[in-house]
Amino acid sequence: MSRNAKIAAGGVAAGIILLIWLPWWAALLIVLGVPTAAYLTLDESQRRRLRRVSRKELGR
Repeated sequence: MSRNAKIAAGGVAAGIILLIWLPWWAALLIVLGVPTAAYLTLDESQRRRLRRVSRKELGR
């Protein structure tokens, strides 16, 4: 299993655990809020590079 697949599987497992322990709206807030906060902490050059790489992979 690739590194990205392991990260994705861990994220899914964490999401399921959060849905069991917390109300659905709190779990949704955490699942959407953490990546958004991480993106907002990047400076503009890092965001530009991230968008460029994402676009390049989508065009494959």
